[in-house]
Amino acid sequence: MTHLTPMTMGQQFGRRSWAEPWKIKMVEPIRLLDRAGRERAIAEAGYNTFLLRSEDVYIDLLTDSGTNAMSDRQWAGMMLGDEAYAGSRNFYHLEAAVQKHYGYKYLVPTHQGRGAEHLISKALIKPGDVIPGNMYFTTTRLHQELAGGTFVDVIIDEAHDPANLHPFKGNVDLGKLEDLIKRVGPEKIPYVSLAGTVNMAGGQPVSMANVKALRSLCDRYGVRIYLDATRLAENAWFIQQREEGYRDKPIAAIVKEFCSYTDGAWMSAKKDHLANIGGWLAMNHEDLYETARNLVVIYEGLHTYGGMAGRDMEALAIGIEEALQDDYMSARIGQVHYLGELLSDWNIPIVKPVGGHAVFLDAKAIYAHIPQDRFPAQTLAAQLYLDSGIRSMERGVVSAGRDPVTGEHRYPKLELVRLTIPRRVYTQAHMDVVAEAVKAVYDEREKVRGLRMVYEPKYLRFFQARFEPL
Repeated sequence: MTHLTPMTMGQQFGRRSWAEPWKIKMVEPIRLLDRAGRERAIAEAGYNTFLLRSEDVYIDLLTDSGTNAMSDRQWAGMMLGDEAYAGSRNFYHLEAAVQKHYGYKYLVPTHQGRGAEHLISKALIKPGDVIPGNMYFTTTRLHQELAGGTFVDVIIDEAHDPANLHPFKGNVDLGKLEDLIKRVGPEKIPYVSLAGTVNMAGGQPVSMANVKALRSLCDRYGVRIYLDATRLAENAWFIQQREEGYRDKPIAAIVKEFCSYTDGAWMSAKKDHLANIGGWLAMNHEDLYETARNLVVIYEGLHTYGGMAGRDMEALAIGIEEALQDDYMSARIGQVHYLGELLSDWNIPIVKPVGGHAVFLDAKAIYAHIPQDRFPAQTLAAQLYLDSGIRSMERGVVSAGRDPVTGEHRYPKLELVRLTIPRRVYTQAHMDVVAEAVKAVYDEREKVRGLRMVYEPKYLRFFQARFEPL
């Protein structure tokens, strides 16, 4: 079986265009505010793109979480919602889809991914525990800290270098992990927190060889592995394209094999599952299942709906099937890479290789004259909106937050702006507009001076912090 991707088609046939494996049935109007309107909107938002009104945004690349376009089959499934408080048939459809494609025995639904993060942290982490992982994610780490744990980054060093071309920059450094286990003891490690495609590193994948080796290492010390499967289907595409022995395997088979080396997973179904809301926690160990099944009733809802309506669970069950189709995934990642190639052609600094769900601008390189405590990535996101009404997201010092012990800013090596592509929403023409806007901002980079923070919430400050220009 040969998979023709946007990249391989060009190699095989010369210059041949490719198209998405769907056609448009309904449209949503968008508008571009004039410059004065954009200046007013970003000032009212405190130069934080999260605080912009969506009606004031032209092309919205803030996130791919819940912003996807659902298919006609998913919308039809919504009409089959069984809204019984207990025992909804849609829960059993979702459970069967997760068991079939991810391979886990037990399923606990949640309203979205952070609900699942909360449950697993509450169930497994004790004060003083250490949770190793392949780079932090904002909400995941906060839930781990609130449960009394400490996150420790054990990703390979290449992940912290935007220009490094390692094909699997999401890999766990097994030497770092083993050193940590020996230092603190396996009894202090409730689980390894493994992300399939590492968001904060630029959407970088984990290889199958790495997760196999990780399983072997953890088995030697009796440590469990739990997976953030939010974008695992995209991770599987990279394994298919880059790892020896997987070129002829379908994405669905790769996903199931990857999961087989882990003990369970949490999922923000607002990403890979092509829906607007939803999540789940799945596992093979009955002890965690019993605890999570009890906790979900307290924090989310009954164990057969977990904060979702029946119609939402049906949309997820159908979305799982659609997301694992090879032609869809090639088009989805192909669009992301198309934008990355446009920016690379203009020598605009981005994280390379381009990841699966977004193009990440290297704000530290673009605004080399702006120190990190003046928030270069936050500044770049604001400037991009001012130029073209395009909304993006900061992924740097603001997202990293403060050290809970010292109270000082955490200064990550990566200071990035994420251009996140919602699934099945925008066209190639939108990507052209985005690329030209980034170039326009890049060309004016020396005129920009940075921001100061004037309001900071206690938790996850990137969502609600406010700034003003220096």
